Amino acid sequence: MSSTPRRRSNPLARMGILAATVIGAFSLAACKPPTPDQDAFYTPPSPLPAGQPGDVIRSRNAVFTLDPVAQTPVPGVKSTQVLYRSTNALGQANAVSGTVLVPTTPWLGIGQRPLVSWGVGTRGIGDACAPSYTLSQGADYEMLFVKAALDRGWAVAVSDYEGLGTPGTHTYVVGRSEGRALLDMARAAIRTPGTGLSANTPVGLIGYSQGGGAAGWAAEMAGTYAPELKIKGTAAGGIPGDLTAVANFVEGGPVVSLALLASLGLDAAYPELNLDSYLNAKGESLVDEANTLCLTSIDGAKTMFSTAFSSRNDYASPDPLTSPAWQARLAENKLGSVKPNAPIYQYHGLVDEMVPYGQASDLRRTWCDKGATVTWAPLPGEHVTGMVEGIIPSMDWLSARFAGIPAVGNCLLP
Repeated sequence: MSSTPRRRSNPLARMGILAATVIGAFSLAACKPPTPDQDAFYTPPSPLPAGQPGDVIRSRNAVFTLDPVAQTPVPGVKSTQVLYRSTNALGQANAVSGTVLVPTTPWLGIGQRPLVSWGVGTRGIGDACAPSYTLSQGADYEMLFVKAALDRGWAVAVSDYEGLGTPGTHTYVVGRSEGRALLDMARAAIRTPGTGLSANTPVGLIGYSQGGGAAGWAAEMAGTYAPELKIKGTAAGGIPGDLTAVANFVEGGPVVSLALLASLGLDAAYPELNLDSYLNAKGESLVDEANTLCLTSIDGAKTMFSTAFSSRNDYASPDPLTSPAWQARLAENKLGSVKPNAPIYQYHGLVDEMVPYGQASDLRRTWCDKGATVTWAPLPGEHVTGMVEGIIPSMDWLSARFAGIPAVGNCLLP
């Protein structure tokens, strides 16, 4: 059984999150400050300076705001944007951007102030979708969740992932790229001057949807890639742990555009996949649109609507997912091959219409069979309501881990 009680979500909190999403959609389109593609901060030096994963290449003061109009800073929070070293899916050094947020009030809890490395959910692959930008504009649909973590006194490190903000195409849902980006984001936060964090800082991983997958990969990779981090647990929801299952699930449905984003992400990570060779004229046009769109923008919503209930075959021939090269990379990006060395809180909506419940349940069982401590929490909602309903229980669970309370897990339940 879970070591912390399940809570019902606060309807007012849900309304606030949904309102923030709507506000963010309109404000993101209206913002005038330089977007990352026009901001030299996001362009890494070439070649990259010598160093280790998680080293900070450059940093600058920033604003964390919930105000999409005047960008009034949230009081009591120090915000720093960073460009840091990480490692891509092929094991090569790269640069990733992100944000480090630290409360300015003293930590009053047990031990040192915890740090949460936050994996953001799907937002598109345009550089203006980068959370380091949207969090500074009051235009991020997860900003109230981040604020809730800061209100607990935690430091929060939010990675932009590879290619989201920095040059190149975002490697959307590519596990090793995103997992390393989250782990190196935690390292970068600890190494950023003035944060008060240290090598002994307790670390938690958290994320939903795309971010849930990133957190899951970080949990599996931490023992070998970042063994020095003091990871106390991972809270991950809506995990797309089996990309083939997800692609087949959304085919012909209302969110088939997510399969397109995944194909672009995989193609960016693995050049031999050569997506362009499969695209027809309609597919080429859609890719051109996707490269600059955020799903939380008006244009992004239009693109999702226009592609709803279509098929991959409408944009590519033959279907790239049927080729041996693509199938091999999809298999490589399936979670569950490694036992996470810290406990997991995994939650998922029973009627999730974007990321199938079955493959998430299978991942839970796989982790359990490998001996991991997993607390599995099915939720009554679909994808968006699952995000809202799961955030407070997941933070409560992490709070218990930071307090030193051992996780029990519920792997014995069916």
